[in-house]
Amino acid sequence: MKIKNIKGQIELLSGLHIGGGDDTMKIGGIDNGVIKDINSDMPYIPGSSLKGKMRSLLEWDTGVVGLGDGSPFSSKLINNVIFDDPQMKKRAVNLLKLFGDSSSENLYGITRISVGDCRLSDESEGMELSEAKYENVIDRQRGTASTPRQTERVPAGVKFDFDIRIKVLEEDSEEELMNMVQKGLELIENDYLGGSGSRGYGRVKFHISE
Repeated sequence: MKIKNIKGQIELLSGLHIGGGDDTMKIGGIDNGVIKDINSDMPYIPGSSLKGKMRSLLEWDTGVVGLGDGSPFSSKLINNVIFDDPQMKKRAVNLLKLFGDSSSENLYGITRISVGDCRLSDESEGMELSEAKYENVIDRQRGTASTPRQTERVPAGVKFDFDIRIKVLEEDSEEELMNMVQKGLELIENDYLGGSGSRGYGRVKFHISE
């Protein structure tokens, strides 16, 4: 086995919101805060958010969304008639190798990908790391705004470091696994990361340095 690394930076092209799960009510404060490191109070991007978004988009790209009735794709669906196409089946197998198999059979062994939490890049220290965006609902008949709320975002221009590691076993194709990871990053660039992407949040650019 060998372990390959993909390292670089995530540059925010628009404000990013990944919720912190803060259930404390603050009078006059922000309703929806972003997740922050408990020790430094700096925002970060959880590895689980980046990995989950990659897997979701790659399942769409591979054409397996819907086979599990909303559940993540697993090996118990690998004999579906759509996999009569050998190339499609190969991509589906690589998807399970990379992100893991929730099926009890677990035909493909250990999860190959490990995505670390993305911490603030050194060059972004000293920048403004928080902005409050007001949002509301428009009354369709009166044309007035109602139920105003504040959402916290990490502003555009801030950068985070990312580190993705891929285990390559003897039976794996290193090229196919690495290409799938890079495809996942490209799909996120063309979609969004975090919440409220339909409102323009979470547009990002990946800069691979290694």
